[in-house]
Amino acid sequence: MLIKPKNPNERTESGLYLPPGILEKEKVQSGYIMKVGPGYPIPMPTEDGEMWREQEEKIKYLPLQAKVGDLAIFLQNGAFEVMYEGEKYFIVSQAHILMLERQEDLFD
Repeated sequence: MLIKPKNPNERTESGLYLPPGILEKEKVQSGYIMKVGPGYPIPMPTEDGEMWREQEEKIKYLPLQAKVGDLAIFLQNGAFEVMYEGEKYFIVSQAHILMLERQEDLFD
């Protein structure tokens, strides 16, 4: 998943300003999901047929729980930081996501 970090609070509850280095060293980060991969690949069983025939690879994917736009809380040590066009992003696997928050209209 590609996650754009959420702007952290630069102040503590008592009103002190925190330097950027302190905020980046937090073990738990949060951000919005920008892009999600296809999921976990599940290989299909091979058919016993003619071995000489070329077979196309049949792979199905188990979709991920996360969707674009979700707020994700994730572990910093499982994320890879990437700079793209001057913006900071994180690449995070599903295993390092602690919580997802999705904004949905529950009462239409």
